[in-house]
Amino acid sequence: MKLIPLTEQPTNDASADYFTGNVRLDGFFTPPPPARAGGGLVTFAAGARTAWHTHPAGQRLYILSGLGWVQVDGQPRQTVRAGDTVWFEPGEKHWHGATNTHAMSHFAIAEAIEGRSVDWLDHVTDAAYLNQND
Repeated sequence: MKLIPLTEQPTNDASADYFTGNVRLDGFFTPPPPARAGGGLVTFAAGARTAWHTHPAGQRLYILSGLGWVQVDGQPRQTVRAGDTVWFEPGEKHWHGATNTHAMSHFAIAEAIEGRSVDWLDHVTDAAYLNQND
């Protein structure tokens, strides 16, 4: 067993290379081999979101608080709330984040294949983020 105290897990600001807006990352972990599942808590301020991305082994989100949006490329944007669970299939191009009026926090889990758990793509433009059908 390995216990990692909160004091050894600082809150980090998410990289502007992969996120738009104010996004915090807490408790992110990458397990030692042979384990493959990693994850952490992501908190999005209102209007904040990920860039488009995919996961080679898929991704599970558990919405902890607030109100958010998730979208798979080519499909309508969907609203998520605390208690909702979202599964993105392996290779499915998607983004997720807060709505434009509410913050949202989720716990994200993704497995790595050959050391890679995410492939980042282009940013979701403000126009695309705001002009989707609910």
